[in-house]
Amino acid sequence: MRTSISDAAKLRAMIDAEARRAGFDAVAVTSPDAIPLAPARLAEFVADGFHGSMDWIAETLERRGEPTALWPQVRSIVVLAMNYGPDHDPRDLLAKRDRGAISVYARNRDYHEVMKGRLKEIAGKIVARAGGDVKVFVDTAPVMEKPLAEAAGLGWQGKHTNLVSREHGSWLFLGTIFTTAELAPDRAEIDHCGSCRACLDACPTNAFPAPYRLDARRCISYLTIENKGPIPHEFREAIGNRIYGCDDCLAACPWNKFARVASEAKLAAREDLREPAIADLLELDDSAFRALFSGSPIKRIGRDRFVRNVLIAAGNSGDATLASSVRHLLTDASPLVRGAAIWALARLVSDAEYAERAATGLNTESDEAVRDEWRLAPPTKAHA
Repeated sequence: MRTSISDAAKLRAMIDAEARRAGFDAVAVTSPDAIPLAPARLAEFVADGFHGSMDWIAETLERRGEPTALWPQVRSIVVLAMNYGPDHDPRDLLAKRDRGAISVYARNRDYHEVMKGRLKEIAGKIVARAGGDVKVFVDTAPVMEKPLAEAAGLGWQGKHTNLVSREHGSWLFLGTIFTTAELAPDRAEIDHCGSCRACLDACPTNAFPAPYRLDARRCISYLTIENKGPIPHEFREAIGNRIYGCDDCLAACPWNKFARVASEAKLAAREDLREPAIADLLELDDSAFRALFSGSPIKRIGRDRFVRNVLIAAGNSGDATLASSVRHLLTDASPLVRGAAIWALARLVSDAEYAERAATGLNTESDEAVRDEWRLAPPTKAHA
């Protein structure tokens, strides 16, 4: 859709004003052909198996790498960002082993819900002024938001592969509006990481085989969220008390010194999710889990995966008072929960008790993966 220079300038001014009104902290424009290197990089990521069990990435390679493959009519892409910067360093909670550490982004409302309605409002006003058509995306379609945000000038993809901004550090949610209107693209941002490798060194599980490359299979966010099975033994101790996601590489970024605390109330941490007690979380059944995480992104992984994560944290806590709750979960209906409970119990009780319960468990357990957990010798006990 052809747009005159004057009309395009007015349309852009309207978009900027509406973005601010809707609570977005940054907005910029890029063209659909602005990320020519992205398809090859994404293909390499998948070829190396770094996507793990996230099969949808491999299945949508063509559409994900080329915006015009997703929607051939797109002429301009508006990239919008919302700051979710915390009011503290989230890594401080890692020393409190009786508490669960939830990734900053998940401590309140699902950001998809917060952003999508506002993006739709802006998109509707674009159509009302310029005509044509629009499509709105918030991390739920095969769109490479971070390369597009870099091309639009909102920031650059740091060595941790996340977007970094000179104004907001590593704390930005991204959304896009694809439009048939022709808008002048903004200038791309350049990389300002320099020789810094703070984010790489901060990773507890060495998930970065090289700068700017992430092996999701080793990433705690992947292991605690996307991974549907047992957490591999090699990563359990390193997970510590992280029960949903991990912020270590983001929090280590020196550019965060310029970041502001999130002004959007729906993105500020709920008090009950700042430092939840592991003891309380171990008691969650399905209905209590759904009630606690209503409207939260945590709800989508389900109670069983979440309690699996909490049990790993319990095993790392060194707190023997949690053993009673862990024992109760040995007979949980979910094999995923039972298997994690075995590992946690082995680290919280005496070797003698573990051996006795293992003998009983092997006689009564029918799930082979859970039986394998019983067969393992008691690991080194956790330290408080």
